[in-house]
Amino acid sequence: MPCEGNLGDAKFILKNGVKMPAVGLGTFRIRNSDVLFRTVDVALEAGYRLFDTAAAYQNELFLGYALRKLLPKYGLTREDVFITTKLSPSDLRGDLVADAFRKSSDNIGLDYIDLYLIHFPGAANIHAQDSKNKEFRIEAWKEFIKLYDQGKVKAIGVSNFTIRHLTELAEATGIEPMVNQVEWHPHYFQSDLLQYCDSHNIRLQAYCSFGGLAVSNNTLMEESIVREIYAKYKATPAQVLLAWSLQRGVAVIPKSLTPHRIKSNIQINFRLTQEDLSQLDSLGAANMKYSWDPSSVA
Repeated sequence: MPCEGNLGDAKFILKNGVKMPAVGLGTFRIRNSDVLFRTVDVALEAGYRLFDTAAAYQNELFLGYALRKLLPKYGLTREDVFITTKLSPSDLRGDLVADAFRKSSDNIGLDYIDLYLIHFPGAANIHAQDSKNKEFRIEAWKEFIKLYDQGKVKAIGVSNFTIRHLTELAEATGIEPMVNQVEWHPHYFQSDLLQYCDSHNIRLQAYCSFGGLAVSNNTLMEESIVREIYAKYKATPAQVLLAWSLQRGVAVIPKSLTPHRIKSNIQINFRLTQEDLSQLDSLGAANMKYSWDPSSVA
């Protein structure tokens, strides 16, 4: 990460040389076209260039429409933005990947996708312990490699994968993901996963950066340690939590529908001290997970 300036402007270079913005806009649960349009408008003006969606979010079509209409407004082209989407767990099978990808591409209306992720290591409607999960995700990953080799995606990765899941892909194909998008915040983070990904040049990208805010749980945002640190920097609690991830080398995709928060989430003009980072790390003792747990998936 850069030593000076706005952390929100930083980019991470993936193992294949692709530059990925460190801060992007998450679109989870935004299923109204007008709302997403307004949100993307504010985000583009604020400087966001990465937009994260998924087949399961049911808003790829809305995002594509917003980008087609709004990029010209800001003098931007397709190449100026980085678009991520994901293979739904209901399509986690080798023979389903090509059609699922084509549908996502058509929905977004793009010639290529910047980053395509396997959304979850388990398939829909299959028990977590079923060994077919491993078979299906390896099949799917082989199809992802084909999409990459064909130039249809600039980078490929996974989401919610544990070290075991990542290791299995590497052993089966010799090709490791470029990104692993996981739940990551001071209440729940896996130092061993970060260490593994760093050593294998896999970039971690955080979702749920604000803890349980997406499920109306403000516990993390209201922690006394968070309050003390954001008061010290005259920052927002969200900015402190995002800086904590970014300074660990973890990319972020915060979601907000509020214009001033969208803007402030990408304006991080301070650096946390080592003491600040350690204090925030101490909140991990709570071990509070707010999203789905992949650890039980065979």
